[in-house]
Amino acid sequence: MPDPAAHDAVARDAAETESVFAHPAVRPDATAAYGEHPDQVIDFYAPRGNQERVPLVVVLHGGAWRAPNDRAHITPFADFLARRGFAVANVEYRRGPAIPQQGGREGAPAPVPVAGRWPDTFDDVATALDALPGLVADALPQADARRTVVTGHSAGGHLALWAAARHVLPLGSPWRLDRPPELRGVVALAPIADLARAAELGVCGGAVLELLGGQAEFKQRRESADPAALLPTGIATAVVQGRTDLTVPQEVAEAFVDAAALAGEMVGLTLLEEVGHFPLIDPAADACAVVAEEIAQLAW
Repeated sequence: MPDPAAHDAVARDAAETESVFAHPAVRPDATAAYGEHPDQVIDFYAPRGNQERVPLVVVLHGGAWRAPNDRAHITPFADFLARRGFAVANVEYRRGPAIPQQGGREGAPAPVPVAGRWPDTFDDVATALDALPGLVADALPQADARRTVVTGHSAGGHLALWAAARHVLPLGSPWRLDRPPELRGVVALAPIADLARAAELGVCGGAVLELLGGQAEFKQRRESADPAALLPTGIATAVVQGRTDLTVPQEVAEAFVDAAALAGEMVGLTLLEEVGHFPLIDPAADACAVVAEEIAQLAW
Protein backbone atom coordinates (compact mmCIF):
# COMPACT_ATOMS: atom_id res chain seq x y z
CA MET A 1 0.00 0.00 0.00
CA PRO A 2 1.41 3.43 -0.94
CA ASP A 3 2.59 5.58 1.95
CA PRO A 4 0.54 8.82 1.90
CA ALA A 5 3.16 10.68 3.97
CA ALA A 6 5.94 9.72 1.56
CA HIS A 7 3.79 10.73 -1.40
CA ASP A 8 3.08 14.11 0.21
CA ALA A 9 6.78 14.64 0.92
CA VAL A 10 7.71 13.94 -2.69
CA ALA A 11 4.95 16.23 -3.96
CA ARG A 12 6.08 19.01 -1.62
CA ASP A 13 9.68 18.60 -2.73
CA ALA A 14 8.67 18.84 -6.39
CA ALA A 15 6.67 22.01 -5.73
CA GLU A 16 9.55 23.60 -3.81
CA THR A 17 11.98 22.75 -6.59
CA GLU A 18 9.67 24.19 -9.23
CA SER A 19 9.25 27.39 -7.21
CA VAL A 20 12.95 28.15 -6.82
CA PHE A 21 13.77 27.48 -10.47
CA ALA A 22 10.81 29.57 -11.66
CA HIS A 23 12.61 32.79 -10.73
CA PRO A 24 14.46 34.40 -13.63
CA ALA A 25 18.18 34.87 -13.21
CA VAL A 26 19.16 38.32 -11.90
CA ARG A 27 21.99 40.12 -13.66
CA PRO A 28 24.81 41.29 -11.39
CA ASP A 29 25.97 44.87 -11.04
CA ALA A 30 29.54 43.83 -11.81
CA THR A 31 31.60 40.73 -12.56
CA ALA A 32 35.30 40.11 -11.99
CA ALA A 33 37.57 37.21 -12.88
CA TYR A 34 39.87 35.55 -10.37
CA GLY A 35 41.46 33.25 -12.97
CA GLU A 36 41.58 32.47 -16.67
CA HIS A 37 38.97 29.68 -16.81
CA PRO A 38 35.43 30.84 -17.76
CA ASP A 39 34.12 29.52 -14.45
CA GLN A 40 36.62 31.50 -12.39
CA VAL A 41 34.43 34.56 -11.93
CA ILE A 42 32.58 36.37 -9.16
CA ASP A 43 29.34 38.31 -9.67
CA PHE A 44 28.73 41.30 -7.42
CA TYR A 45 25.38 42.68 -6.25
CA ALA A 46 25.31 46.13 -4.68
CA PRO A 47 23.14 46.76 -1.62
CA ARG A 48 19.84 48.15 -2.81
CA GLY A 49 19.06 51.66 -1.59
CA ASN A 50 22.07 51.82 0.70
CA GLN A 51 25.27 53.69 -0.05
CA GLU A 52 26.82 53.15 3.37
CA ARG A 53 29.53 50.60 4.00
CA VAL A 54 27.76 47.32 4.62
CA PRO A 55 28.70 43.70 5.36
CA LEU A 56 29.73 41.44 2.51
CA VAL A 57 27.98 38.11 2.01
CA VAL A 58 29.84 35.54 -0.08
CA VAL A 59 27.48 33.05 -1.75
CA LEU A 60 28.54 29.59 -2.92
CA HIS A 61 25.91 27.79 -4.97
CA GLY A 62 25.00 24.13 -4.78
CA GLY A 63 24.18 21.55 -7.39
CA ALA A 64 26.17 18.50 -6.26
CA TRP A 65 29.41 20.03 -7.60
CA ARG A 66 28.23 19.03 -11.10
CA ALA A 67 28.80 21.01 -14.30
CA PRO A 68 25.18 21.68 -15.34
CA ASN A 69 24.43 23.41 -12.04
CA ASP A 70 26.01 26.84 -12.19
CA ARG A 71 25.52 30.05 -10.22
CA ALA A 72 22.52 31.24 -12.26
CA HIS A 73 19.94 29.44 -10.12
CA ILE A 74 21.08 31.20 -6.94
CA THR A 75 21.13 34.74 -8.39
CA PRO A 76 17.57 35.49 -7.12
CA PHE A 77 18.82 34.62 -3.63
CA ALA A 78 21.85 36.89 -4.11
CA ASP A 79 19.52 39.68 -5.21
CA PHE A 80 17.27 38.98 -2.21
CA LEU A 81 20.21 39.54 0.12
CA ALA A 82 21.17 42.71 -1.75
CA ARG A 83 17.64 44.00 -1.26
CA ARG A 84 18.10 43.28 2.45
CA GLY A 85 21.00 45.72 2.48
CA PHE A 86 23.99 43.40 2.06
CA ALA A 87 26.75 43.61 -0.50
CA VAL A 88 26.88 40.20 -2.19
CA ALA A 89 29.57 38.24 -4.01
CA ASN A 90 28.26 35.21 -5.93
CA VAL A 91 31.21 32.90 -6.62
CA GLU A 92 31.42 30.52 -9.56
CA TYR A 93 33.88 27.64 -9.50
CA ARG A 94 34.85 24.67 -11.63
CA ARG A 95 32.57 21.71 -11.18
CA GLY A 96 32.62 18.15 -12.44
CA PRO A 97 33.45 17.77 -16.12
CA ALA A 98 30.52 17.20 -18.42
CA ILE A 99 30.44 13.69 -19.83
CA PRO A 100 29.97 13.69 -23.61
CA GLN A 101 27.01 11.74 -24.92
CA GLN A 102 28.23 8.39 -26.15
CA GLY A 103 26.73 6.50 -29.04
CA GLY A 104 24.27 3.85 -27.94
CA ARG A 105 20.65 2.85 -27.92
CA GLU A 106 18.24 5.49 -29.04
CA GLY A 107 16.31 6.77 -26.09
CA ALA A 108 18.92 5.63 -23.57
CA PRO A 109 19.28 8.00 -20.59
CA ALA A 110 22.03 10.56 -20.79
CA PRO A 111 24.95 9.89 -18.43
CA VAL A 112 25.08 11.86 -15.19
CA PRO A 113 27.93 14.37 -15.06
CA VAL A 114 30.69 13.68 -12.58
CA ALA A 115 30.56 15.62 -9.32
CA GLY A 116 33.44 17.99 -8.73
CA ARG A 117 37.03 18.16 -9.95
CA TRP A 118 39.92 17.24 -7.74
CA PRO A 119 41.71 19.45 -6.95
CA ASP A 120 40.21 22.15 -9.20
CA THR A 121 36.98 22.76 -7.26
CA PHE A 122 38.94 23.35 -4.06
CA ASP A 123 41.62 25.36 -5.88
CA ASP A 124 38.93 27.72 -7.14
CA VAL A 125 37.17 28.29 -3.83
CA ALA A 126 40.47 28.98 -2.10
CA THR A 127 41.69 31.30 -4.87
CA ALA A 128 38.37 33.16 -5.07
CA LEU A 129 38.23 33.82 -1.34
CA ASP A 130 41.85 34.94 -1.28
CA ALA A 131 41.30 37.30 -4.22
CA LEU A 132 37.99 38.64 -2.97
CA PRO A 133 39.17 41.58 -0.82
CA GLY A 134 41.05 43.12 -3.75
CA LEU A 135 38.30 42.42 -6.28
CA VAL A 136 35.50 43.73 -4.10
CA ALA A 137 37.35 46.98 -3.42
CA ASP A 138 37.12 47.81 -7.13
CA ALA A 139 33.81 46.18 -8.07
CA LEU A 140 31.72 46.91 -4.97
CA PRO A 141 33.07 49.84 -2.94
CA GLN A 142 30.08 49.73 -0.55
CA ALA A 143 31.23 46.34 0.73
CA ASP A 144 33.10 46.16 4.01
CA ALA A 145 35.30 43.10 3.58
CA ARG A 146 36.13 43.23 7.30
CA ARG A 147 32.53 42.14 7.94
CA THR A 148 32.31 39.10 5.68
CA VAL A 149 29.94 36.19 6.12
CA VAL A 150 30.17 33.14 3.87
CA THR A 151 27.00 31.26 3.03
CA GLY A 152 26.39 28.33 0.74
CA HIS A 153 23.58 25.96 -0.17
CA SER A 154 23.87 22.18 -0.34
CA ALA A 155 27.22 21.40 -2.03
CA GLY A 156 27.93 25.12 -1.70
CA GLY A 157 27.28 24.78 2.03
CA HIS A 158 30.02 22.18 2.13
CA LEU A 159 32.37 24.57 0.33
CA ALA A 160 31.44 27.45 2.66
CA LEU A 161 32.27 25.38 5.74
CA TRP A 162 35.47 24.18 4.10
CA ALA A 163 36.52 27.74 3.21
CA ALA A 164 36.21 28.70 6.88
CA ALA A 165 38.38 25.76 7.96
CA ARG A 166 41.44 26.24 5.76
CA HIS A 167 43.62 27.21 8.72
CA VAL A 168 43.10 23.73 10.23
CA LEU A 169 43.86 21.81 7.05
CA PRO A 170 46.68 19.27 7.31
CA LEU A 171 50.18 20.67 7.19
CA GLY A 172 51.44 20.76 3.63
CA SER A 173 48.00 21.31 2.11
CA PRO A 174 48.22 23.85 -0.72
CA TRP A 175 45.02 25.44 0.57
CA ARG A 176 46.09 25.85 4.17
CA LEU A 177 46.10 29.33 5.68
CA ASP A 178 48.58 30.37 8.37
CA ARG A 179 45.81 31.95 10.43
CA PRO A 180 42.00 31.89 10.52
CA PRO A 181 40.29 33.67 7.62
CA GLU A 182 38.90 37.09 8.43
CA LEU A 183 35.25 36.09 8.58
CA ARG A 184 32.41 37.13 10.85
CA GLY A 185 31.03 33.65 10.38
CA VAL A 186 29.49 30.98 8.17
CA VAL A 187 25.82 30.22 7.53
CA ALA A 188 25.55 26.83 5.84
CA LEU A 189 22.20 26.00 4.22
CA ALA A 190 21.27 22.31 4.01
CA PRO A 191 25.01 21.65 3.69
CA ILE A 192 26.69 18.41 2.72
CA ALA A 193 28.63 19.03 5.89
CA ASP A 194 29.73 15.53 6.88
CA LEU A 195 31.07 13.75 3.82
CA ALA A 196 31.30 10.34 5.46
CA ARG A 197 27.67 10.40 6.60
CA ALA A 198 26.52 11.81 3.27
CA ALA A 199 28.36 9.05 1.42
CA GLU A 200 26.68 6.44 3.63
CA LEU A 201 23.29 7.90 2.73
CA GLY A 202 24.09 8.13 -0.99
CA VAL A 203 23.40 11.86 -1.06
CA CYS A 204 23.03 13.25 -4.58
CA GLY A 205 23.52 9.91 -6.28
CA GLY A 206 27.04 9.23 -5.09
CA ALA A 207 28.30 12.76 -5.65
CA VAL A 208 30.40 12.75 -2.49
CA LEU A 209 32.57 9.85 -3.62
CA GLU A 210 32.91 11.38 -7.07
CA LEU A 211 34.01 14.71 -5.59
CA LEU A 212 36.98 13.05 -3.92
CA GLY A 213 37.88 10.83 -6.87
CA GLY A 214 36.16 7.60 -5.88
CA GLN A 215 36.24 5.12 -3.05
CA ALA A 216 39.97 4.44 -3.41
CA GLU A 217 40.82 8.11 -2.72
CA PHE A 218 38.03 8.89 -0.28
CA LYS A 219 39.73 8.16 3.06
CA GLN A 220 42.93 10.07 2.31
CA ARG A 221 41.34 13.07 0.61
CA ARG A 222 38.55 13.34 3.18
CA GLU A 223 41.12 14.67 5.66
CA SER A 224 41.53 17.77 3.48
CA ALA A 225 37.96 18.10 2.23
CA ASP A 226 35.44 17.17 4.91
CA PRO A 227 34.24 19.98 7.21
CA ALA A 228 33.38 17.38 9.84
CA ALA A 229 37.05 16.37 9.91
CA LEU A 230 38.28 19.97 10.13
CA LEU A 231 37.16 20.97 13.60
CA PRO A 232 37.28 23.06 15.68
CA THR A 233 37.65 26.17 13.50
CA GLY A 234 36.99 28.97 15.98
CA ILE A 235 34.75 30.59 13.34
CA ALA A 236 31.14 31.34 14.30
CA THR A 237 29.06 28.79 12.42
CA ALA A 238 25.33 28.33 11.93
CA VAL A 239 23.51 25.63 9.99
CA VAL A 240 19.98 26.05 8.66
CA GLN A 241 18.22 22.85 7.67
CA GLY A 242 14.72 21.86 6.56
CA ARG A 243 13.30 18.87 8.39
CA THR A 244 11.66 17.52 5.22
CA ASP A 245 14.73 17.84 3.00
CA LEU A 246 14.84 14.83 0.66
CA THR A 247 18.06 15.88 -1.08
CA VAL A 248 20.39 16.39 1.88
CA PRO A 249 18.70 14.75 4.85
CA GLN A 250 18.72 16.29 8.31
CA GLU A 251 21.01 13.50 9.51
CA VAL A 252 23.93 15.02 7.59
CA ALA A 253 23.65 18.38 9.37
CA GLU A 254 23.23 16.66 12.72
CA ALA A 255 26.34 14.55 12.12
CA PHE A 256 28.36 17.72 11.53
CA VAL A 257 26.96 19.45 14.61
CA ASP A 258 27.76 16.36 16.69
CA ALA A 259 31.30 16.26 15.31
CA ALA A 260 31.76 19.91 16.25
CA ALA A 261 30.53 19.24 19.79
CA LEU A 262 32.99 16.36 20.17
CA ALA A 263 35.73 18.78 19.05
CA GLY A 264 34.65 21.28 21.71
CA GLU A 265 32.89 23.71 19.39
CA MET A 266 29.27 24.82 19.40
CA VAL A 267 27.54 25.09 16.04
CA GLY A 268 24.09 26.65 15.85
CA LEU A 269 21.49 24.42 14.19
CA THR A 270 18.15 25.85 13.07
CA LEU A 271 15.67 23.19 11.95
CA LEU A 272 12.68 24.42 9.97
CA GLU A 273 9.44 22.46 10.07
CA GLU A 274 7.75 21.49 6.80
CA VAL A 275 10.68 22.88 4.82
CA GLY A 276 12.64 20.94 2.22
CA HIS A 277 15.84 21.59 0.31
CA PHE A 278 15.18 24.64 -1.84
CA PRO A 279 13.05 27.08 0.20
CA LEU A 280 16.22 28.18 1.98
CA ILE A 281 17.30 30.02 -1.20
CA ASP A 282 13.83 30.81 -2.59
CA PRO A 283 12.94 34.52 -2.16
CA ALA A 284 9.26 33.55 -2.30
CA ALA A 285 9.58 31.26 0.73
CA ASP A 286 9.43 32.25 4.39
CA ALA A 287 12.52 30.13 5.04
CA CYS A 288 14.60 32.55 2.97
CA ALA A 289 13.83 35.37 5.42
CA VAL A 290 15.00 33.11 8.26
CA VAL A 291 18.28 32.62 6.41
CA ALA A 292 18.72 36.37 5.94
CA GLU A 293 18.21 36.90 9.65
CA GLU A 294 20.80 34.24 10.51
CA ILE A 295 23.27 36.03 8.24
CA ALA A 296 22.41 39.41 9.74
CA GLN A 297 23.05 38.17 13.27
CA LEU A 298 26.64 37.36 12.33
CA ALA A 299 27.29 40.22 9.92
CA TRP A 300 26.09 43.36 11.68
